[in-house]
Amino acid sequence: MITLLIIIGAVVLFFLYAISIYNRLVKLRTMVQEAWSSIDVMLKKRHDLIPNLVETVKGYATHERETFDSITRARAAAMGANTLQEKEVAEKNLNQAMMNLNAVAEQYPDLKANTNFLQLQGELSALEGEIEKSRRYYNGTVRENNILVETFPSNIIAGMFKFVKSTFFELDNVAERAVPTIKF
Repeated sequence: MITLLIIIGAVVLFFLYAISIYNRLVKLRTMVQEAWSSIDVMLKKRHDLIPNLVETVKGYATHERETFDSITRARAAAMGANTLQEKEVAEKNLNQAMMNLNAVAEQYPDLKANTNFLQLQGELSALEGEIEKSRRYYNGTVRENNILVETFPSNIIAGMFKFVKSTFFELDNVAERAVPTIKF
């Protein structure tokens, strides 16, 4: 009788532990999704701000058409990207196009003194900092999720309920990992 009670107790403890792990996996998966959503919101804000910045620069630099076109294309690609990998590539291209815009703006001293331009530039710089914070939070939640999905014994529960590792938000080039500096 005591053996039966010990076995039942062990089974109950195992199920309680399995439920605990399952709940942690669900929580971490939700946190990863929330973190990605936060990055997505920040990127959308940046995508909305860029046309205003481009229009301000266009007023001063009408002959720089190719630069403006490349930013427009890069922004459209970034907004149309659906997967994490597509977004990484698109954001890398958008960052490069924005660096080209910065180079154009350097050639126009009146533009660098324009109040509207300075305000947009400040908003963009602040937004880049927020995007970086969101990326760090996302990657932290991905790390926690991946650790739980891969470590024993939680990997057994994760496998039973088809929890998978999440993908880190990374840039290929080490130089691109820094937040772009916008200087005018």
